[in-house]
Amino acid sequence: MPEHPQTIGYALTDTPAGLAAWMLDHDADSYQKITRAFLDKQPVGGLTRDRVLDNITLYWLTGTATSSARLYWESGRTIAALVASGKKPSKISVPVGFTVFPGEIFQAPRAWAEKVYPNLTYFHQAAKGGHFAAWEEPQLFSEELRAAFQSLR
Repeated sequence: MPEHPQTIGYALTDTPAGLAAWMLDHDADSYQKITRAFLDKQPVGGLTRDRVLDNITLYWLTGTATSSARLYWESGRTIAALVASGKKPSKISVPVGFTVFPGEIFQAPRAWAEKVYPNLTYFHQAAKGGHFAAWEEPQLFSEELRAAFQSLR
C-alpha cells in the first residue's frame, strides 16, 4: 500500500487509459470476466463491453477514481494502526448484512463475520459474482440487499 494515497489518484485521473488499465486489471477474477466481455464477446452477467466502458466513463467524468482508491488506503491504514497498537476496533452495533461472492478477492467465513459484526442479521454465500458484484450481477446484488434488510422492515 503506498504511503501517499494520492499517488495512485494522480495516475487514475491523468488519462482514461490509465484508469481503464487499473479497473481492468484490478484482480484476476475481474480481469478474466472483463476480458471475456471484450475479446470473446461473451459477457458475464452485467459485465458487457458497453457497461464496462460506461463504468470507466462514470469514474472518469466524475473524477472519483482517486477517492475510491483512497478508501482502500484509509481502511488498510486504520486496521494496521489498530493491530500495531494492540487495540481492538470499536464494536459495531448496527445490524449488518454480509454476502460472500465467490469471485471476491477475500472470502470471509461466517465465523469471522460473526466475530467482527456481533449484530450480524444476514449472511449468505452467493452462487456467482466477484469484487464488482453490483456491476457484474446487478439483479443478484439487489436481491441480496433486499434479503439483508428484510428483517429490518
